[in-house]
Amino acid sequence: MAAGSDVLLILVAVLFPPAAVAIMSGCSCDLLINLLLTLLGFIPGHIHAFWLIYKKMKAEERYGPGRYRYVGNGTYESHPGMVAQPAPAYGATSY
Repeated sequence: MAAGSDVLLILVAVLFPPAAVAIMSGCSCDLLINLLLTLLGFIPGHIHAFWLIYKKMKAEERYGPGRYRYVGNGTYESHPGMVAQPAPAYGATSY
């Protein structure tokens, strides 16, 4: 389930992909890559921005909201000093 911030990022990415990437990664190599992809064609910029948003959503699922940091190249890691949350268990589980 997408959080409100993820929905806002998706809307920004639809209008102008480099702005969404700048919100997520700041002034980084990913922003430069997205700017170049957007200049080459609007669709490649969209694909790159949506891929980064997807990776951010996966990090939120894995580590929990606010418990991760962006390393670069679409990679996230657990924030130092915070323990990753266990994945939710569905169905029958062993004790």
